Amino acid sequence: MNVEYINPFIEASQTVLKSVANMDITLGKSYIKNSPYPSDTLAIIIGLTGKLRGQVIFSMSKEVACSIASAMMMGMPVTELDEMSKSAIAEAANMILGNTATILYNRGIMIDITPPSLLMGDNIQISTTKMKTMCVPLHVNAEEKIELDIAVVE
Repeated sequence: MNVEYINPFIEASQTVLKSVANMDITLGKSYIKNSPYPSDTLAIIIGLTGKLRGQVIFSMSKEVACSIASAMMMGMPVTELDEMSKSAIAEAANMILGNTATILYNRGIMIDITPPSLLMGDNIQISTTKMKTMCVPLHVNAEEKIELDIAVVE
């Protein structure tokens, strides 16, 4: 998978999570996931069309999702994912992909994104048929992370 396509997703993730949730994100070691693969408790899926086609999946634990939602809602305590907090998390992912689309556009690569879909549950399995999935672990702190799974083709 072309690093030229991956870096804008990473850059946008770091920028948006810093601005909306005041989170400093560090990168883990990227790797290829074989399909199907398990997801964490919460997954947000956004589709891509245009020069790049595929999907981006943000997987995280309930605790990380609650932290992001709390920060986006001005520090209001979030211990359960209600409709408002789920909407905040989905909007953060939407903002990341919007930012990514802008970065790619400025490099001559036109993409459109779909509205985010949020899945919650135990034992979620993700299958990206006919596409390789690059996983970029985004470390929120020492123990928690968001898995940024990018499955795109030209």
